[in-house]
Amino acid sequence: MVGTGAKTRVDWVDIAKGICIIFVVMMHSVLGVENEAGARGWMHPIVAFAQPFRMPDFFLISGLFLGLVIDRPWLRYADRKIVHFAYFYVLWLTIQFLFKAPGIVAESGATGAVSAYLLAFVQPFGTLWFIYLLPVFFVVTRLVKNVNIWLILLGAALLETLPIHTGWLVIDEFCSRFVYFFAGYALAPAIFRVADWLRQRPSITLAFLGVWALINGWLVFSPASAPFSAWIPEESYASGGLGGWSSVPVISLAAGFAGALAIVSVSALLASLAPHAERAIAPLRWLGAHSIVVYLAFFLPMAIARTLLLKTGIVTDIGTISLLTVASGVLGPVVLYWLIQWSGYGQFLFKRPQWAHIDRAPVRREALASAE
Repeated sequence: MVGTGAKTRVDWVDIAKGICIIFVVMMHSVLGVENEAGARGWMHPIVAFAQPFRMPDFFLISGLFLGLVIDRPWLRYADRKIVHFAYFYVLWLTIQFLFKAPGIVAESGATGAVSAYLLAFVQPFGTLWFIYLLPVFFVVTRLVKNVNIWLILLGAALLETLPIHTGWLVIDEFCSRFVYFFAGYALAPAIFRVADWLRQRPSITLAFLGVWALINGWLVFSPASAPFSAWIPEESYASGGLGGWSSVPVISLAAGFAGALAIVSVSALLASLAPHAERAIAPLRWLGAHSIVVYLAFFLPMAIARTLLLKTGIVTDIGTISLLTVASGVLGPVVLYWLIQWSGYGQFLFKRPQWAHIDRAPVRREALASAE
């Protein structure tokens, strides 16, 4: 663990979140570049390799510390777990929409733009669906916290496996992702024990990661045969999947959890190396501790970099353009955050102001920092 003033953060959790947020930015950046260019680059296989575990691990990590606060009074719980994310969703929805509105107006008129904005309150907009979905997970988990966890996990696993495609993103993503979030909450003690066990046994951890990488790679890059290929959801292709076995129901569930365990293993291993390689690991840990900053703000520097690189022709290789776009998407929000901290202006972009709280009572710091 690493001390941060009045509270303590679990070092490997921040490292895991840092890895996850880079993979999320990478997916949007690479697929966006390839879509605009009409061709794939050398980074697409990396996106495809991460597709089975990219979001499962993010949701699993997001549920890890919920047990510390789930029994809070409803007002405080709602303030920290619903209003908190609602504030950032509405704020950054409006910011994103201001940039996209001219194109929507040109295509659908002012009425169409207003309708699109209002629709975003029930159908999450752009890259913000993760922020929208987290409060739903927090509320549902609170409501079922007294139900046997194995029944909930079984039901959630069934939802992930069934072909549920309603067209409403909240419903579809809830069914696909809740099992990982609830597992993070319900199995947190076991996950922390596994992480501690792995960080003390680097040779075993490396052996596990080698075997996992080979299996995950085979599942991703080996096309599923008929009739199993027909069971692969379209969303898998949209997020970088290649139609491999890793996207077939049931296998996708196992691949998601195996990949999440692999990220935990990598993070625990890196955390154990931190005393000897602090300068190399510190940026990744910082990104994890501030992952919401990157997640909220990466869309604009990503879009600017993609447009400039594709329009100017300074770089012609699609893979290299994708890599530079990823770097812009990750570093852009960091620069913005540092400018805000330095100038004191714009704090509301990443810190909820006092008026946006419904519970004004002071909060005792938890022993462990939340992985939100």
